[in-house]
Amino acid sequence: MSYGGWSPYVPVAQRRARAAKEINKLRKKGKDIQPIEVQGRKIARTFWGEAWCNHLERFSDYENRLPRGRTYVRNGSVCHLAISRDKVEAIVSGSELYRVNINISPLSVRKWKNLRKQCTGQIGSMLELLQGRFSDNVMEIVTDQNQGLFPKPSEIKLACDCPDWAGMCKHIAAVLYGVGARLDHQPELLFLLRNVDHEELITAELDIQTATSKEGKRRRLAGADLSDVFGVDMEEPVKPHRKTSPVRKKPIRKSKKAFTPTAAAITRLRKRFGMNTSQFAKLLGVSPPTVTNWENGSGKLNLRQHTLAALTRVVEYTPEQAMSKLKRGR
Repeated sequence: MSYGGWSPYVPVAQRRARAAKEINKLRKKGKDIQPIEVQGRKIARTFWGEAWCNHLERFSDYENRLPRGRTYVRNGSVCHLAISRDKVEAIVSGSELYRVNINISPLSVRKWKNLRKQCTGQIGSMLELLQGRFSDNVMEIVTDQNQGLFPKPSEIKLACDCPDWAGMCKHIAAVLYGVGARLDHQPELLFLLRNVDHEELITAELDIQTATSKEGKRRRLAGADLSDVFGVDMEEPVKPHRKTSPVRKKPIRKSKKAFTPTAAAITRLRKRFGMNTSQFAKLLGVSPPTVTNWENGSGKLNLRQHTLAALTRVVEYTPEQAMSKLKRGR
């Protein structure tokens, strides 16, 4: 029986058991369930996760309402949280399961262009970017309250199907904190959420110049694989062909037709291999959000040379060869 129009209190243990049963039903139906699990009282521990939470707490619109969700996200009530382009979808356990949808405006072209310009030559590698290991100056640029990567309240639309009339109920607040916890492990999802390509913040040529500016760094790079050092694919040097007898000279083979990268073509290729997004991304040496971005694109995609080369290479594989390459680590 309810009191005053509200559902009666349900103990946390009972809510969890009920939620687990419903979530298992969704799993059996094929839904990819991605729960938020927080260890201890600290919700976010890395640069990107903490920066997300700190950014939202700066705004007066949110600072008094966000704390309502801390207990919920800590006790595992965010049963599912998926981040995609411009959108966060979640399921939160309350007196019953509630669905939360958060839509976020894409980062404007002007802001992204300005961020790229200010960060040029200051981020050493993809590893440094995703781990948040860069200078105080870059940190200030990307976390700027108005011009940085994180969305302002005016760019966020919140919705929950619970009976709470408040603009931000505790379920929404829990999901917003849950995004910070997810960015701890997958910081690249922030760039997917804002509809920008994080690889554009890295310039291989500038990385090489910076890294080789001192003699000590030159020595460390000597004999090293630049692909591993900088987190980008480097073109292999062309090996000289052996001279052949003019009599037994083999006919020149025509080069294979280059792969035309379109959203539809990439989706077809992935499905032909019978791979999910994560497997296909691993095969190509890119992140899963990058593949998602490609498949959600339109027209011919503007890809980097090394990525296009990887696609051109794997398009010749049979499904069996592709799976074999994947298991052997490309």
